[in-house]
Amino acid sequence: MRVERDFLGEKCIPDDVYYGIHTVRAKENFPITEKLGYKIHPELIRAFGMVKKSCIISLMKLEFMDREKALAIIKACDELIDGKLNDQIIVDPFQGGAGTSINMNINEVLANRASEILGKKVHPLDDVNRMQSTNDVFPTSSRVASIFLLRQLTAVVGELQQVLEDKEREFSGILKLGRTEMQDAVPITLGQEFSAYAEAIARDRWRLYKVEERLRQVNLGGTAVGTGLNADLRYIHLSVKVLREITGLNLAKADNLIDPTQNWDVFAEVHGLLKSLAVNLYKISNDLILMNSLKEIQLPPVQAGSSIMPGKVNPVILECVKQVAVRVMANDVAINFSASHGQFELNALAPLIVHTTLESLEILTNAVEIMVEKCVKFIKANPEVCMKYLEKSPALVTAIAPYIGYDKAAEIAKEAMKNNKTIKEVLLEKGFSEEELNSILSCRELVKPGIAGEGKVSRNIVSRVYKE
Repeated sequence: MRVERDFLGEKCIPDDVYYGIHTVRAKENFPITEKLGYKIHPELIRAFGMVKKSCIISLMKLEFMDREKALAIIKACDELIDGKLNDQIIVDPFQGGAGTSINMNINEVLANRASEILGKKVHPLDDVNRMQSTNDVFPTSSRVASIFLLRQLTAVVGELQQVLEDKEREFSGILKLGRTEMQDAVPITLGQEFSAYAEAIARDRWRLYKVEERLRQVNLGGTAVGTGLNADLRYIHLSVKVLREITGLNLAKADNLIDPTQNWDVFAEVHGLLKSLAVNLYKISNDLILMNSLKEIQLPPVQAGSSIMPGKVNPVILECVKQVAVRVMANDVAINFSASHGQFELNALAPLIVHTTLESLEILTNAVEIMVEKCVKFIKANPEVCMKYLEKSPALVTAIAPYIGYDKAAEIAKEAMKNNKTIKEVLLEKGFSEEELNSILSCRELVKPGIAGEGKVSRNIVSRVYKE
């Protein structure tokens, strides 16, 4: 054990760890999710490594830091970026201090690893944290991590859009019953239903792609409150330039460094679009589950569905997606409240905002991926079942209404239901010919704009059947 000191006193630290007294205090103060196993997201740790590296490179280039010392810290940063030091980042995601605990944890790990590389002392604050504050490196790292995860999500959402469009084409000729308010409505094709799903997901993809712009402005160099106190102006500009090169992201220094230091509404905006995606995923999943229950489509079987009923298969993939969607919608409430909680120049609830945003990005990416690879790709249609429901539905009478009027059409529907007959059977009994009905009730006529059979069925003939 080694003894470390701060202005609050002393702590014994294990010799075989890179973190120090500030980390241990945070670990003791915030054992919130210790038994749950929550960790700082690896992408946030990686982003922190990139941010710290850009700061040290800038300090070295401007000769604010000895080259030998800077190179040792940079090497430690590279190890952090590569995930080799992740086990040393032990603070809880839920922590007071607006991210100070994780920044201190990373400063200590980088300093002690650099000291090991260099063979002499590197200070976690005077060296690793030079010209920095938690209040600029934590928001900057949070934005970098969010962009990387956002890009992953956007990519898999694009895959979902593509597979839905594939199904749209595959099912384009399958006529089925449309439904509104869980009741029979007018005909639609299965392909048309999937086209609407694809369109909704296309909107999500575009919104996610565009919202990255909101995250690209960073406050690195703003230090404590965004005024840049203790940071050289040359360093402020250079550190963002270097970070842009390291990350490969089109980052820019915020015009007003105070704004992203105190305001987190951008995360509320970004997460609002994650919520929108979750809403669409829930709705689509629910529809597919219902169509599967009605046997209009067949979802791929992926596992046994019951411990007591042999042969039962449940729509588990879509049920999982719905649960993820609910979690993301709940996370959105937490982020909205937390973003609004900022007081004056800082938001103390920033760790919750970041942890929750990264969680939503991660679980949405995973959920969409399994939705594509284990479900939507392998959906099969049951055209016979679709047609059976349609033929037996009184909703078909809607196509006849322009010819005979609403009231008479309602009577036809009532008679069909009462006598357990199809609309077509009742209309044949009323005097319509097979040819007339085939013109009106054809697949092509029923699912396009206009009056079904217009120009093919004489209204005089229909008047002959229904004389006033």
